[in-house]
Amino acid sequence: METPKHIHMIAISGVGMAALAGLLKAAGHYVVGSDKAIFPPMSTLLEQAGILCKNGFDPSHIDPKTDLVIIGNAVSRDNPEVLAATERGLPYYSLPQALSLFFLTERMPLVVVGTHGKTTTTSQLAFLLAFAGWDPSVMVGGIMKNFNTNSRLGKGAHFVIEGDEYNSAFFDQGAKFLHYRPHHAILTSIELDHCDIYPDFSSIQNAFRQFVQLIPKYGFLVAHHDPAVIGVAKEAACPWVTYGLHPECDWQATNIQFGEEGTRFDLVYKRQTIGSVKSPLIGQHNVKNTLANIALTYHLGVGLPAILEGVRCFAGVARRQEVVKVVRDIIIMDDFAHHPTAITETMQALRLRYPKRRLWAVFEPRSASSRRNVFQKEFAIAFQNADCTVLADLFAPEKVPVEQRLHPEEVIAEVNASGKRGFFIPTSDEIIAFLAKELTPGDLVCIMSSGGFGGIYTKLADALQND
Repeated sequence: METPKHIHMIAISGVGMAALAGLLKAAGHYVVGSDKAIFPPMSTLLEQAGILCKNGFDPSHIDPKTDLVIIGNAVSRDNPEVLAATERGLPYYSLPQALSLFFLTERMPLVVVGTHGKTTTTSQLAFLLAFAGWDPSVMVGGIMKNFNTNSRLGKGAHFVIEGDEYNSAFFDQGAKFLHYRPHHAILTSIELDHCDIYPDFSSIQNAFRQFVQLIPKYGFLVAHHDPAVIGVAKEAACPWVTYGLHPECDWQATNIQFGEEGTRFDLVYKRQTIGSVKSPLIGQHNVKNTLANIALTYHLGVGLPAILEGVRCFAGVARRQEVVKVVRDIIIMDDFAHHPTAITETMQALRLRYPKRRLWAVFEPRSASSRRNVFQKEFAIAFQNADCTVLADLFAPEKVPVEQRLHPEEVIAEVNASGKRGFFIPTSDEIIAFLAKELTPGDLVCIMSSGGFGGIYTKLADALQND
């Protein structure tokens, strides 16, 4: 694939597709795409890369010079551009197929997989290697603050990838990470998620099992010390180590201290303390993410001093406990959490970092799993560390069968029954009006959604400033 190609990407403004587009452009290919909803930050990244994004889907968008087409996983088989591409006999690929084809055959893929923590762990891993001078390539499902982008094409031997377990495309129904040719990997967690394609825990566990079996004997696996993860890791043909807070872990964190400036802990390897870690990240989940990356980079041969300094300098990822605005000493925070476990971890971390602030949790059930009642009870528990909880109505409820839908009102009833304050407020505009009256100086409002949530972040800041 050395000859530059003319590539058309259908649904180019998705996080993964925009990242791949940037990589392809950096590799010397001509890239153009189309999408219906084109908004920052992806529209900004595409524009900065000089990649044209055409509005809407139309057969005329596919240039006669096009060599191949890449189709996003949200695209249906009856999309006008898909139909046009197939009628013209153009080769087409899913995102992971294209990534593997263009970038992974001649590099050493380091793949981070798991239900939780993938984006932060992948971003930190890439930064640690870059900080050590290894110049890795990376593709991740978020904006890495140290690089201010979601992908980079390095000259080094390694390619760091966030390995998503979601389906690849309508014509490529397997998990994305099954295409990623892992040499080495990190497995953070296994829980039921993506309930639209994984009907039960065993089905999603089997997907991770298939991934682990792809790691060659000469590879290496870093696995969280968790029964579900260890059960899968045992099937790896390669050597593997565990990490976590349990004394039996190969890599363990002890003497953990949290504060407004971040986290400190002692680094223990095979029962011996070998260093002291300082990180700007907060929360036990980020301690574990950092341990995983220390374990893998140490195995790869990065010196421990460089690893520890890299951890200290890692700035994190956009939309992960990201402070959007501070108005009248009210902190407005954006977070991507949408699974009960992720919400629980986010609330615990914020309680540790801001113990004196009143904590508001505002949540939009938007992902395929969070809109379903499979987590009805778990959501009520997830908000227990918040002082006040606000739930919006489901995003696009018509896409979920009635009998499977989450009932936000019932979640809020459980929150109130537990002695905390909870409110069901259907729309983002109604939530803004409510919060503008309720928030007081010293509050922290963490707004959680896997999407745009009606632009609530900036609108709330404006409402508070004008109040």
